[in-house]
Amino acid sequence: MTVTSVDKDLDRLTLTLVADFAAPVERVWQLWADPRQLERWWGPPTYPATVEEHDLTPGGEVTYFMTSPEGEKYRGWWRVTAVEPPTSLEFVDGFADQEGKPSEAMPTTTARVRLTAHDGGTRMELRSVFESREDMERLADMGMVEGLQQAVGQIDALLAA
Repeated sequence: MTVTSVDKDLDRLTLTLVADFAAPVERVWQLWADPRQLERWWGPPTYPATVEEHDLTPGGEVTYFMTSPEGEKYRGWWRVTAVEPPTSLEFVDGFADQEGKPSEAMPTTTARVRLTAHDGGTRMELRSVFESREDMERLADMGMVEGLQQAVGQIDALLAA
């Protein structure tokens, strides 16, 4: 598996996943920049994603839904706050209702992606920052950590294709 570490820091309210890939930074960036590639890994294997809107510019949005094995759709959104292709992306990540409107009842996180050259390939650091310990624990209880590991674990096969 490509995930080399997952660090949950309750004091800093962060979850940091580090993964290493045998591909250049520009190729790994395409997994974020191309919505058809993003939907092949954004979400655990049993909850495939469908990207509906994909605008990776500051102020842009990404909207998507994941489909459960039973056919239920779970919607989400990103609000892009910063982007520097091919090395960094920052966005607020949240849940949406069935109409695609951001859910006020669910927590949001601020995600920062950094891609750097490392050992002849690419190191990806994905850090999620939570607004409170309660939000962090709630999302962890919903399976965020395992889901993220499973999602990123699909990337090697995409890079090899």
